[in-house]
Amino acid sequence: MRVAQLGEGTPEVAVVAGIHGDEPCGVRAVERLEADDPAVERPVKLVVANERALDRGVRYVDADLNRSFGEDVPEDAHERRLAEALADEIEGTTALSIHSTQSHADPFAVSDGRQEHVQRIVPRLSVAALVDVEEFGGGRLFAADADIVEVEAGLQGSETAAENAYTLAREFLTVTGVLPGDTVPREIPTFHMGEPIPKPPADEYEVFVENFQRVEEGETFAAADGDPLVADDPFWPVLLSPYGYENQFGYEGEPAPNIGQSPSEGANSTSVSSRSSAQ
Repeated sequence: MRVAQLGEGTPEVAVVAGIHGDEPCGVRAVERLEADDPAVERPVKLVVANERALDRGVRYVDADLNRSFGEDVPEDAHERRLAEALADEIEGTTALSIHSTQSHADPFAVSDGRQEHVQRIVPRLSVAALVDVEEFGGGRLFAADADIVEVEAGLQGSETAAENAYTLAREFLTVTGVLPGDTVPREIPTFHMGEPIPKPPADEYEVFVENFQRVEEGETFAAADGDPLVADDPFWPVLLSPYGYENQFGYEGEPAPNIGQSPSEGANSTSVSSRSSAQ
């Protein structure tokens, strides 16, 4: 794990990259911030987490780091020890953890609930949606003693994801008072993550629907070796992709009250159109 700092003093803000070694976009954003060496109004800690996995170009060495913040990982696993060190490093901070995905080209945020820091930060980021994983967050970085927002910056390995990661990092640092400037909140469609969507054994998979857009009962949403998979009930796909997971397509989601509005106003947006958040 590599830790750098911008500014003098004890940081109460952190940016975390490289949780997964095959997602370099956040690392590139951190390196750009270091190279920029901007004048900061309060100190920030920049963390590149799983250097060993990054060097090998693999998601993890022994266990998924973003599932290692708990007791279910062997004590001798590289990521178990790394999780403990990373939790110590960001303790007490407000932190942004940068990822990328195979499921959706536009950036979206991930939270473990709708705490004050989520309400304050997420509407001021260039994200298409927020996914609340409160009931499915076991073992994730959210277990650390910090106020954490995750972002999926774009498609894994793409230049666009690297650009988006840098933009999101600077937006986060502006919201948290590290960088000067103002941010304007927007209303962000929000979804609860639901049950996983299993994959039947097959050699080839296809997905026919868009993440965050309603799938109707009876609609064909995917195929396995050409055999159609049909929705038994309506749902909103979350993290849905043909090959992002080994044993599942993604998750069934449900719309929640949009972030950036009063919960009493309800969820008045149940789909997210494709757009470029880097523009």
